[in-house]
Amino acid sequence: MTTNSSPQLWLYDTTLRDGTQREGLSVSIEDKLRIAKRLDQLGVPFIEGGWPGANPKDVQFFWQLQEDPLKQAEVVAFCSTRRPNSTAATEPMLQDILAAGTRWVTIFGKSWDLHVTTSLKTTLEENLAMIRDTIEYLRSQGRRIIYDAEHWFDGYKHNPDYALQTLEAAIASGAEWLVLCDTNGGTLPHEVSQIVQDVVQVTGKLRTGDWGLGSRKESSQSPIPNPQFPIPQIGIHTHNDSEMAVANAIAAVMAGAKMVQGTINGYGERCGNANLCSLIPNLQLKLGYSCITEDQLTQLTEASRFVSEVVNLAPDEHAPFVGLSAFAHKGGIHVSAVERNPLTYEHIQPEQVGNHRRIVISEQSGLSNVLAKARSFGINLDQLKAEAKQILQRLKDLESEGFQFEAAEASFALLMHEALGGRQKFFEVKGFQVHCDLIEGKETSNALATVKIAVDGKNILEAAEGNGPVAALDAALRKALVNFYPQIATFDLTDYKVRILNGHTGTAAKTRVLVESGNGRQRWTTVGVSTNILEASYQAVVEGLEYGLLLHSQAEAAVKASS
Repeated sequence: MTTNSSPQLWLYDTTLRDGTQREGLSVSIEDKLRIAKRLDQLGVPFIEGGWPGANPKDVQFFWQLQEDPLKQAEVVAFCSTRRPNSTAATEPMLQDILAAGTRWVTIFGKSWDLHVTTSLKTTLEENLAMIRDTIEYLRSQGRRIIYDAEHWFDGYKHNPDYALQTLEAAIASGAEWLVLCDTNGGTLPHEVSQIVQDVVQVTGKLRTGDWGLGSRKESSQSPIPNPQFPIPQIGIHTHNDSEMAVANAIAAVMAGAKMVQGTINGYGERCGNANLCSLIPNLQLKLGYSCITEDQLTQLTEASRFVSEVVNLAPDEHAPFVGLSAFAHKGGIHVSAVERNPLTYEHIQPEQVGNHRRIVISEQSGLSNVLAKARSFGINLDQLKAEAKQILQRLKDLESEGFQFEAAEASFALLMHEALGGRQKFFEVKGFQVHCDLIEGKETSNALATVKIAVDGKNILEAAEGNGPVAALDAALRKALVNFYPQIATFDLTDYKVRILNGHTGTAAKTRVLVESGNGRQRWTTVGVSTNILEASYQAVVEGLEYGLLLHSQAEAAVKASS
């Protein structure tokens, strides 16, 4: 828990630049604007928007934010130092940076002598001049500078004297932040801790004017101390190639870093960046640092899932803190204990990060799981232990046949209602047929489904086409039901998953189908199992429609009860 006296940490989000370098991730200008505004609401003080001039998308992004600025966050433009053997004042890419109109600019420069001679193909002295000239020029144009020391840890380990000279050049030229980057992601926490301590100690000598590295070329614009950002301040930027990004960032903070750079959900090139969704609660709830307000922290799970949706990547259900399974309990003994005292199996209260506890139903469940899960659906089985035991046995029997209710909680809710004799019968499927045409030379096939259903004793026969048998079946069912239940028009089939359970039997294998449905406000998952993939799909699709109708019915009843 943070207080007014909690030490301040500055968050710097680079989802919109570093995060978009993840393979398979692409965003539009509108996507970037939506994410930036969501991060602004979350309370992130620095949001790196991209590299103006690198592509038209980033140029337009910064222009639009000039027209409609963020409420509290500083949007930051990102760029490299000038090219070798040129001048910053005549460097075209720096003109694009100035045109972006941001108050803060992040400049990255080379710390590792290997990169200077191999990648830049220039001299070590020219690299220092590039750092000085770029920062001095941007400072002369009224910009505040964050200096990202690229490949810092590798550079320091190979040639510490030269690596420190690059920081010296950045500070002398007016950089307010020095961000140490583990660009290759190969450094371990004990190394990060020691090296950050070294840097904090050495840069502290700036105040005494004694770097111990020989004479320093005086900058035309020396660092100007600022009460909010004492100079020099140290930041950390880590990558996850060794699965150490979060641990390394925490190690750096413990060693004196005051800024943490990362991305939402750890998105980034190769194995990703430090995951802010893990860093923020660890730093704030466990180490007592102030990152965002407590109210904003409760928005973390929602922000994580929002970004996942915008970038069109499935959320990591097992992600710490914000994943769907982060506070899910499956074992019967665990559930029994956590029902008595959540501290037995939860390291924080899930509500602190906007998540919630889930009781998972499976063949490993005990009676405690069934009772707890029933309560989450508004069903009190505490006084109906015999019925609860019957539900538990039915659950175990079905899971032995291949059903999986931990991923299909809507189907389990219907199972409970049926066991208690209260399953509402919205419709009855009398039968269905599916016909597929596969025409040689055509890339797609057509399917026609015919269904016969009964609603309130009235039989309806309908047919519909689709680009596959399941799509056609789903369309036919909706077409037959929508006149009786108009709300079905708002239901969407949002995901469809198929798993072969016993592949060694070949085409006779049993198939499990999971169907995720939604109504714009809620999502639910249903399951079907059969040796016939169409029958398994039919089971899941029908229960998906049925559960959606049940939710609508319950919502209507709640409205009537409150009026």
